[in-house]
Amino acid sequence: MRVPGIIYANETLLEQALDDKAVEQVANVAFLPGIVKASMAMPDVHRGYGFPIGGVAAIRVEGGVVSPGGVGYDISCGVRLLRTDLIADEVRPRMPEIMRELSRNIPKGLGTKGKIKLSRADIERVLKKGAAWAVENGFGRQQDLAVIEHGGTYINADADMVSEHAKERGLSQLGTIGSGNHFVEVQEVKEIFEPKLAERFGVFVGQLVIMIHSGSRGLGHQVCTDYLQQMAKVVSKLQLDLPDKQLNCAPIGSPAGQSYLKAMAAAANFGLANRQCIAHLVRESFEYLFQAGAYKLGMDLIYDVSHNIAQMETHKIDGVPVELCVHRKGATRAFGPGRPEVSSKYRDVGQPVIIPGDMGRASYLLAGTRKAMEKTFGSTCHGAGRLMSRKRAKQEMRGSELKRQLAAAGIIVEAGSLSGLAEEAPYAYKDVSNVVDVCQQAGISKKVARMRPLGVLKG
Repeated sequence: MRVPGIIYANETLLEQALDDKAVEQVANVAFLPGIVKASMAMPDVHRGYGFPIGGVAAIRVEGGVVSPGGVGYDISCGVRLLRTDLIADEVRPRMPEIMRELSRNIPKGLGTKGKIKLSRADIERVLKKGAAWAVENGFGRQQDLAVIEHGGTYINADADMVSEHAKERGLSQLGTIGSGNHFVEVQEVKEIFEPKLAERFGVFVGQLVIMIHSGSRGLGHQVCTDYLQQMAKVVSKLQLDLPDKQLNCAPIGSPAGQSYLKAMAAAANFGLANRQCIAHLVRESFEYLFQAGAYKLGMDLIYDVSHNIAQMETHKIDGVPVELCVHRKGATRAFGPGRPEVSSKYRDVGQPVIIPGDMGRASYLLAGTRKAMEKTFGSTCHGAGRLMSRKRAKQEMRGSELKRQLAAAGIIVEAGSLSGLAEEAPYAYKDVSNVVDVCQQAGISKKVARMRPLGVLKG
């Protein structure tokens, strides 16, 4: 190990990580050339491909490597939060109707094809421009871009570095949720922890908000697959001594490393465009149901952030600013006040951090902190974190029974597959409140608001 491993956890979460063998993966990441300070894991850590999900690794650009396993297959998987002026108690009787309309309007599930059909020329522009392409083509508002990471566009993107097979997979998937833990969730704000921050972010107790969780779909998966294969050859040629072949990597400055970073940025742009288009479909659904425009309904975007990405950032190492490639896999940027990367709307208070939970408990809105910049390269958790395999979760309860139980608790679910729904049961996840509390106690993010699910559209 070139650096130590640091895991943010309490006793319960650490025991869960040990059972999952995620701790071994934290140690493995510490072998990567160029890694600085520590191989880190957030409290929602669990086993992933190569890197643990919840892993953070900052690697020197000079002499360091980039590893697709440190980003994951679902490049730019992330979350966005839409506020509204609607009051949850007033809307609650209409939740079945709302969820049916969202289900009708937003494609969901494995291999789903969307309403937005892209030409070959279109896909090139999406990969180059990201959410900006969506806005230019009528899917959202110009002001949305101001509250998306990087203004909605990863500028390092190069569509030529993305294979034709990956592009083919993306042609029909823009504006779709996908399967697994991806969702559109209608929520009620139940508790405010920081009133001044909540006011800045535009949230209040009793408010209806909408959370969207999705990524780059099959296109991003194919980019990861393609470059893992290429980097296996690089590792062999350079005879890099790694404890796990899933950590395949390439020097950041090498042709393979640069090609991956450009392809990853292009896939990330697809992910940003995908969430932008889903948000447009959400707004359309509410406009139809409430016979009022999205502006009148107060459906503004609070923030959009990716939690599967590697980004070039400058951080201080021993007091000296150093350019680093920061891998976050199932971890979220939590930049504190003053960082130029944070939207000017929030730069003086810190970046909004959006943390989805499971379908049955809670989700959170947090804020980044200066302490996160010092301790975790501006990183915090990304969600609850799996506790149970999908196979085991399905063995515990049938999807139809889970749907019935959630309905009894006042949570309306529309799912692409009942089998897939069972995989995402609340008991298959850690308690997100426990995870968020650890981050709060460590000072790497600050709780602003807690939300409760009212309706879930699940792939």
